[in-house]
Amino acid sequence: MYQLLNRMPFFYGWTILFAAGSSMVVRNATASLTLAVFIFPMSEDLGWSRTLIAGAASLGGLVATVASPVVGWTLDRYGARTILTVSILVLGLSTISLAWATVPIAFYLAYGTGRVLFSSPLNIGPSVVVSRWFVRRRGRATGMLFLSHSLGMITFPLIAGLVIKYRGWEDAWIVLGVLVWVLALGPVSMLIRQSPESVGLLPDGDLPEQPGAGNDVATAVEEVSWTLREAMRTPTLWLLALATGSLFLLQSGTNIHQGAYFLDQGQGVGVSAATLSVNAVFTGAGSLFWGWLVDRVPVRFTYAGVALMMAVALVLFPSADSAIEALVVAAIFGAAVGGILVVPVVAYANYFGRRSLSAIRGVTEPFVSLGQAIGAIFSGAIYDVTGSYKDAFLILAILGFATIGMLLLTRAPVRPGVETEAGES
Repeated sequence: MYQLLNRMPFFYGWTILFAAGSSMVVRNATASLTLAVFIFPMSEDLGWSRTLIAGAASLGGLVATVASPVVGWTLDRYGARTILTVSILVLGLSTISLAWATVPIAFYLAYGTGRVLFSSPLNIGPSVVVSRWFVRRRGRATGMLFLSHSLGMITFPLIAGLVIKYRGWEDAWIVLGVLVWVLALGPVSMLIRQSPESVGLLPDGDLPEQPGAGNDVATAVEEVSWTLREAMRTPTLWLLALATGSLFLLQSGTNIHQGAYFLDQGQGVGVSAATLSVNAVFTGAGSLFWGWLVDRVPVRFTYAGVALMMAVALVLFPSADSAIEALVVAAIFGAAVGGILVVPVVAYANYFGRRSLSAIRGVTEPFVSLGQAIGAIFSGAIYDVTGSYKDAFLILAILGFATIGMLLLTRAPVRPGVETEAGES
């Protein structure tokens, strides 16, 4: 195996990126934008409130806050290939079962299970694997990974919408579940490897006699390898986790309700669906842009820029009264979402190294899950009380501006006994 991988005409890390990317595509079966397509027809057909439907995402997020530390530990112990393969199998099954989830408890069990997988193993696993295979090109590789996620954001809601239109929402869930298995089960189960060192390679495709060539910063990052216990003693870890959870609260509180919001604004089904697609397209473009930028600009400044863009978009949402304005705001917000997907992943790896990255991500990911859970139900509750999402967007914008200050305080930590700082690039 080692000789075969060393003789390949390209670095095997790109194969890892492809396989990890396939799992990022299919996790969108239970993404917030996909659920947004189902909220209207399911609420009309079943007589459920929007808060009740969005609450399933919140439940999954809350369970994921408990599951993520365990997932981080199992990824280090049993390997990403095993955990991701099992996750893909269960995700397909839970998505298909939503076709028959016509009572709230069944819906919550099925969608909540999928949401736990979305928020925990199918989020931590692929990004940690890519962070281990790439160091000097970590930002760009992570951007490409989340471009895969964005492709799923575009295609899964679109497929769901088309099937709902012609066959109904029940068949739409079945189609999405089958796609999960078809697109990801093979690549994940056959191609994923835990790290380049496990197959006799080095990160970025470097040769043994030329490790880290041409980039002293990346080399410095990898020379400092934190344990989970050491990382948990730093303010940086918790500031970064809290800020990331805050921004995902904004993301969830907007994305899940975006389609319904523009329908309420009288924009029509076509414009509402178009804003979801534009959001997804610019999330992909944003992933590439922020991945490129974070390789060149210190993490905390890059991440503060992401928070600023997201807060500005939320300020603009209530004033988007025309189709053009709706599309522009959706594009700005989508680009910012690309940033919150990519930049924190790079930050954790750059600041704390690869040694205990899964475990570190496991203890910080509950902040993301909790933020998504709160955001989903927060905006729905504001709508149910006021009959509008506008107040929710303004409150979320204020939180976004506050997060900028938090991120600017997040500096690269210094490991005890090590004089050099972890790289901020």
